[in-house]
Amino acid sequence: MKLDVFTTGGTIDKIYFDKKSEFAVGDPVVGSLLESMGVTFEFTVNQLMRLDSLDMTDEDRAIIYAGVSAANSSHVLITHGTDGMAETAAKLTAIQNKTIVLTGSLQPAAFAHNDAVFNIGCAVGAIQSLPPGVYVAMSGRIFAAKNVVKNTAENRFEAIAEKH
Repeated sequence: MKLDVFTTGGTIDKIYFDKKSEFAVGDPVVGSLLESMGVTFEFTVNQLMRLDSLDMTDEDRAIIYAGVSAANSSHVLITHGTDGMAETAAKLTAIQNKTIVLTGSLQPAAFAHNDAVFNIGCAVGAIQSLPPGVYVAMSGRIFAAKNVVKNTAENRFEAIAEKH
Protein backbone atom coordinates (compact mmCIF):
# COMPACT_ATOMS: atom_id res chain seq x y z
CA MET A 1 0.00 0.00 0.00
CA LYS A 2 1.05 3.57 -0.71
CA LEU A 3 -0.56 6.23 1.45
CA ASP A 4 -0.84 9.93 0.59
CA VAL A 5 -1.24 12.01 3.75
CA PHE A 6 -2.53 15.56 3.59
CA THR A 7 -2.35 17.86 6.61
CA THR A 8 -4.54 20.88 7.19
CA GLY A 9 -3.73 21.82 10.78
CA GLY A 10 -6.14 21.52 13.66
CA THR A 11 -5.65 20.52 17.26
CA ILE A 12 -3.46 17.54 16.38
CA ASP A 13 -0.69 19.96 15.32
CA LYS A 14 -1.28 22.72 17.89
CA ILE A 15 1.54 24.07 20.02
CA TYR A 16 0.62 25.96 23.19
CA PHE A 17 2.85 28.76 24.46
CA ASP A 18 1.66 29.66 27.93
CA LYS A 19 -1.01 29.30 30.59
CA LYS A 20 -3.26 31.73 28.69
CA SER A 21 -3.85 28.98 26.12
CA GLU A 22 -2.27 30.94 23.31
CA PHE A 23 -1.43 28.57 20.47
CA ALA A 24 -0.25 28.23 16.91
CA VAL A 25 -0.69 25.39 14.50
CA GLY A 26 2.78 23.90 14.20
CA ASP A 27 4.48 21.53 11.79
CA PRO A 28 2.55 18.36 10.92
CA VAL A 29 3.14 15.54 13.41
CA VAL A 30 1.65 12.68 11.40
CA GLY A 31 4.85 11.76 9.51
CA SER A 32 6.92 11.36 12.66
CA LEU A 33 4.07 9.48 14.36
CA LEU A 34 3.82 7.01 11.46
CA GLU A 35 7.60 6.53 11.53
CA SER A 36 7.58 5.97 15.30
CA MET A 37 4.81 3.38 14.85
CA GLY A 38 7.11 1.49 12.50
CA VAL A 39 4.74 1.34 9.54
CA THR A 40 6.00 -0.80 6.70
CA PHE A 41 4.18 0.89 3.83
CA GLU A 42 5.28 3.85 1.73
CA PHE A 43 3.74 7.20 2.60
CA THR A 44 4.10 10.85 1.69
CA VAL A 45 3.08 13.84 3.81
CA ASN A 46 1.81 16.94 2.04
CA GLN A 47 1.02 20.03 4.11
CA LEU A 48 -1.86 21.90 2.50
CA MET A 49 -2.38 24.51 5.22
CA ARG A 50 -2.01 25.25 8.93
CA LEU A 51 -5.47 26.20 10.09
CA ASP A 52 -7.76 25.72 13.02
CA SER A 53 -10.81 24.23 11.30
CA LEU A 54 -13.02 26.95 12.84
CA ASP A 55 -11.17 29.31 10.47
CA MET A 56 -11.54 27.09 7.39
CA THR A 57 -13.38 28.52 4.39
CA ASP A 58 -14.94 27.05 1.26
CA GLU A 59 -11.79 28.15 -0.59
CA ASP A 60 -9.66 26.11 1.85
CA ARG A 61 -11.91 23.09 1.28
CA ALA A 62 -11.46 23.56 -2.47
CA ILE A 63 -7.67 23.36 -1.95
CA ILE A 64 -8.11 20.11 0.00
CA TYR A 65 -10.41 18.74 -2.71
CA ALA A 66 -7.91 19.59 -5.45
CA GLY A 67 -5.00 18.04 -3.54
CA VAL A 68 -6.85 14.81 -2.80
CA SER A 69 -8.23 14.57 -6.35
CA ALA A 70 -4.71 14.89 -7.77
CA ALA A 71 -3.18 12.37 -5.34
CA ASN A 72 -1.39 9.47 -7.01
CA SER A 73 -2.50 6.96 -4.40
CA SER A 74 -5.96 5.47 -4.01
CA HIS A 75 -5.43 5.56 -0.22
CA VAL A 76 -5.60 9.02 1.38
CA LEU A 77 -5.36 10.13 5.01
CA ILE A 78 -6.22 13.71 5.95
CA THR A 79 -5.40 15.20 9.34
CA HIS A 80 -7.92 17.91 10.09
CA GLY A 81 -9.33 20.00 12.90
CA THR A 82 -12.34 18.38 14.51
CA ASP A 83 -14.77 21.33 14.34
CA GLY A 84 -14.87 21.41 10.53
CA MET A 85 -14.02 17.78 9.82
CA ALA A 86 -17.54 16.56 9.01
CA GLU A 87 -18.11 19.46 6.59
CA THR A 88 -14.86 18.80 4.73
CA ALA A 89 -15.58 15.06 4.59
CA ALA A 90 -18.97 15.73 3.02
CA LYS A 91 -17.36 18.01 0.39
CA LEU A 92 -14.94 15.24 -0.63
CA THR A 93 -17.62 12.62 -1.39
CA ALA A 94 -17.64 13.47 -5.10
CA ILE A 95 -14.10 12.04 -5.43
CA GLN A 96 -14.27 8.55 -6.92
CA ASN A 97 -12.03 5.47 -6.67
CA LYS A 98 -10.16 6.52 -3.51
CA THR A 99 -10.48 5.49 0.10
CA ILE A 100 -10.24 8.76 2.01
CA VAL A 101 -10.20 8.92 5.80
CA LEU A 102 -10.14 12.12 7.82
CA THR A 103 -8.89 12.09 11.39
CA GLY A 104 -7.55 14.45 14.01
CA SER A 105 -7.45 14.72 17.75
CA LEU A 106 -9.33 16.35 20.58
CA GLN A 107 -6.02 17.04 22.36
CA PRO A 108 -2.77 18.18 20.73
CA ALA A 109 -0.30 15.40 19.89
CA ALA A 110 2.27 17.38 21.91
CA PHE A 111 0.29 16.73 25.13
CA ALA A 112 1.31 13.71 27.20
CA HIS A 113 -2.27 12.41 27.21
CA ASN A 114 -3.75 12.68 23.75
CA ASP A 115 -5.82 10.71 21.26
CA ALA A 116 -3.67 11.51 18.20
CA VAL A 117 -1.77 8.22 17.84
CA PHE A 118 -4.90 6.16 18.52
CA ASN A 119 -6.94 8.07 15.92
CA ILE A 120 -4.19 7.89 13.30
CA GLY A 121 -3.86 4.14 13.91
CA CYS A 122 -7.60 3.63 13.53
CA ALA A 123 -7.58 5.72 10.35
CA VAL A 124 -4.72 3.72 8.82
CA GLY A 125 -6.51 0.46 9.61
CA ALA A 126 -9.72 1.81 8.10
CA ILE A 127 -7.98 2.94 4.91
CA GLN A 128 -6.67 -0.59 4.36
CA SER A 129 -9.99 -2.35 4.96
CA LEU A 130 -12.75 -0.07 3.65
CA PRO A 131 -14.00 0.23 0.08
CA PRO A 132 -13.54 3.50 -1.80
CA GLY A 133 -15.43 6.36 -0.19
CA VAL A 134 -14.95 9.09 2.40
CA TYR A 135 -14.88 8.36 6.12
CA VAL A 136 -14.11 9.97 9.48
CA ALA A 137 -12.09 8.02 12.06
CA MET A 138 -12.38 9.40 15.58
CA SER A 139 -12.43 7.85 19.06
CA GLY A 140 -12.26 4.27 17.84
CA ARG A 141 -15.20 4.59 15.43
CA ILE A 142 -15.45 4.91 11.67
CA PHE A 143 -18.24 7.04 10.21
CA ALA A 144 -19.42 7.53 6.64
CA ALA A 145 -18.78 11.13 5.57
CA LYS A 146 -22.43 12.07 5.15
CA ASN A 147 -23.52 10.43 8.42
CA VAL A 148 -21.29 12.09 11.01
CA VAL A 149 -21.52 15.09 13.28
CA LYS A 150 -19.36 16.42 16.08
CA ASN A 151 -21.36 16.60 19.29
CA THR A 152 -19.63 19.64 20.79
CA ALA A 153 -21.48 19.34 24.11
CA GLU A 154 -20.08 15.81 24.63
CA ASN A 155 -16.83 16.50 22.70
CA ARG A 156 -17.21 13.39 20.55
CA PHE A 157 -18.27 12.29 17.08
CA GLU A 158 -21.56 10.52 16.47
CA ALA A 159 -23.57 9.13 13.62
CA ILE A 160 -26.24 11.67 12.67
CA ALA A 161 -28.99 9.23 13.66
CA GLU A 162 -27.49 9.07 17.19
CA LYS A 163 -27.46 12.84 17.78
CA HIS A 164 -29.72 13.78 20.65
